[in-house]
Formats: sequence, C-alpha cells, structure tokens
Amino acid sequence: MSEPRSAPTVGQVILGRRLLDLRERAGMKREEAARVLRVAPATVRRMEMAEVALKIPYLQLLLKAYGVPDEEAEAFIELAEEANKPGWWQRFHDILPGWFSMYVSLEGAASLIRSYDPHFVPGLLQTEEYARGVLTSGAIGQTRPDDIERHVALRMRRQELLTREDAPRLWAVMDETALRRPVGGPEVMRDQIDKLLEATKLPHVTLQVAQFATGPHPGTYGPFVLFRFAMPELPDMVYSEYLTGAVYLDARTEVAAHLEVMDRMAALAATAQRTKEILQDLRKEL
Repeated sequence: MSEPRSAPTVGQVILGRRLLDLRERAGMKREEAARVLRVAPATVRRMEMAEVALKIPYLQLLLKAYGVPDEEAEAFIELAEEANKPGWWQRFHDILPGWFSMYVSLEGAASLIRSYDPHFVPGLLQTEEYARGVLTSGAIGQTRPDDIERHVALRMRRQELLTREDAPRLWAVMDETALRRPVGGPEVMRDQIDKLLEATKLPHVTLQVAQFATGPHPGTYGPFVLFRFAMPELPDMVYSEYLTGAVYLDARTEVAAHLEVMDRMAALAATAQRTKEILQDLRKEL
C-alpha cells in the first residue's frame, strides 16, 4: 500500500490527474495498471486521486508501462519528488485538521480566490486580535490557549500570500453581519476595519459588503470559497465548510452553480467604492 497523507499538496493533485490521463491514453484499465505494480486496483485509484503520496518506484513502473519516453518520465519523477515535499503548513499538523490542510494548499496555489462569509471577516484579512477573538469563542471546537495561539499563527502565516510577488486576486463578499458582530471589543473592531480599508488599496483585492437593506440573497445558506488556478490540470474548485469538516467540489455542474450564486451576490452587494465608504462610516461609529 502507498503511504497515506493527511492531505495532498497541489502538486500531487496535478500529477495524480496527469497519471490518470497517461493511463487512459495508453488504453489501460486500473486493473491492468495494478497488475504492473502487484497491488490492488484501489491503490492505483488512490494515486490518481492524490489520496496517497506518489511513491517513486511505483511511478517508474507505471510510466514505463504507459510508454512514456525516458526524458518525459524523468521530468515527471522530478516533479513528483518536489510535490512529495511537505508544505509549510504541515508544521502546524498538531492543530490543523486534515480536511483543512487541503484548503491551505489550494489557497496558496490559486490565481483567483472568491469567497463569501456571512459571519466573520475572511481569514486572509483578519487582524491577530480579531482572529484570536473568533478562535477563543470556540468556533474551531478548541479552546486551549496554546492551540488557539497556534491557530492564530497559522492564520497570520497564510496572509503572507497576499503580499508575495505572484499574489492571487482576492474577491470577497462579506455579509454586513460580519462587520456588525462585535469581536473582541471596539478597539479590536476599529483595528479590523482599518485593516480592511488598507486591503481596499491593494490592486488585487476586491471587497464588497452584502447590506441588510438589500434583503435576502442567494448565498444566505452558508459560507463558501471558489478557487481558480493558472494550471490547466486543475479545474475550478469550491470549498464549503460545516461544523466538523468540509467538502471540496470540482464537478462542473456544482462549481457552475456556486459561480452563478457568487456572481449574483456580487451584483447585489455594495460596489467596491461603496464598501469603502461603508467601512469608513463604521469606523466612525466605533
């Protein structure tokens, strides 16, 4: 059996899909590939679905069986060795649920992140104190001080992607509730709104507020995030979280439905300029 991982890196996801494509191009079924490795067909499926690490000896045998030229196979192996390296977030494995490890990996590889949050400021835009207030409330199911501080550190580390040279575009719609719900007191909220106002100055960040006055909107059911990638091997993906886990959707119909809802919400929400004015008005109230 291949060695399980808590969550795959994006590199493993891409190479798994490539491996599936190579097998199908070679006209081989999973059962035939499994016989090459002398393993169960489920092991091949798990490699292709990035549910396990990509063992180099297995890859060498499969690439040869699929008729991949030596030079191309060597490049594939080099990519697999790189993809198998732990992501930076795995340093937080003690507090990071496996179902969220995948999120951090996708977040770091995305070229576009579109999110809707009905309750809180998006994690990528939270201040330390605001994040600490949210986490202390038990929203993550843990209240041990040491664990909370580790979660805060992880959240702050994630935010570094917005200042890197190849930063993704972030387009976030927040419900007005997220700004009206007090977290940590007036001073914490003032600092949080200041951070949001600073974010509006970034060319790759778009913020919109879904105001109470517009009434119900199609995203009322719950928070979700849509990822888009520059790599053609990765389709758009949707992340939807619930109390004890999350689901990752990449079926075209499901992604299309979420994208339509996101577009409708963006059309109904306050414009980016109006959102900036709303934030400034809220800042004066605190």
